[in-house]
Amino acid sequence: MKIAITGISAYLPKKVITNDDLAKTLDTSHEWIYTRTGIEKRHVVSEKELASDLGIKAAKGIIEQTNLNPKEIDGIIVSTTTADRRFPSCACKIQGEIGAKNAFALDINAACAGFIYGLAVSDSMMKGLNLNTVLLIGAETLSKFVDWTDRSTCVLFGDGAGAFLLQASTRRNSIIAAKLYSDGKKEKYNHILAHNGPQNDNRGYTTMEGRPVFKQAIDCMASSMNEILKENRMKIDDVDWIVPHQANRRILESLCKIRNFPLEKVIITTQEHANTSSASIPLAIKDGIDTGKIKKGDVILLTALGAGLVWGSAIIRI
Repeated sequence: MKIAITGISAYLPKKVITNDDLAKTLDTSHEWIYTRTGIEKRHVVSEKELASDLGIKAAKGIIEQTNLNPKEIDGIIVSTTTADRRFPSCACKIQGEIGAKNAFALDINAACAGFIYGLAVSDSMMKGLNLNTVLLIGAETLSKFVDWTDRSTCVLFGDGAGAFLLQASTRRNSIIAAKLYSDGKKEKYNHILAHNGPQNDNRGYTTMEGRPVFKQAIDCMASSMNEILKENRMKIDDVDWIVPHQANRRILESLCKIRNFPLEKVIITTQEHANTSSASIPLAIKDGIDTGKIKKGDVILLTALGAGLVWGSAIIRI
């Protein structure tokens, strides 16, 4: 069975917080944030908006774009670290809201590498269960899980959702390969510290050891890119675009130096979106398509690292 990506959508909350906005309440500045991260602004949900709400908007975007009958969807897989509740899943809520009554629904949590994990899970389930149509969504509301008085973390994150429609095909194969990794011994570098958040509730807040995460991101993503290309007998010149997880522009620049790949062939949206965790890759791909950079038939190398630590790479064809 071949799996084709037949639709891509994205959704960003309306509220935008700029670096200058943050500088009004934090000991920081636009220059301080931008020079260290490449971030200029981030989209942020309202108090009542949830990850499932963003996922629903992205799902409806796919349905409208492709004229898909929701009853034809066999499965909905949502990658999120910021689910509405412990249970039921965001995927179940989305399934009910869009009328996909014949679809199974499940959430996966692989932090910022979640969309790559989701691609691998979707590919395996579609082939193993002989499914025709799966909706893969990355949806995050990280603004609800940061300490807005901590300039070392709150400036980094934003909210958003992106979705792929995956369908069985006899002509075109979009998911060429995926390779996944994890190292639980390094979980201390980046996690949500539960029950101690400034919100005074049970959500907790994000903590991060910036320097170790920075180094791990470069080392792990570079090595996974090397391995997946080697295993598929490909070279970096065979790739039209690299779309990495959009965490920090300096990380992306370092990756290009290591892989000897021109920065202009990397899709970068950190300046507009900040770090949207598992939503960052589909948001970046949609942006690349909308701006005319990514075209049909392009081969794209995806790579990401997230809390866990978990990381991985994938090769897809649009």
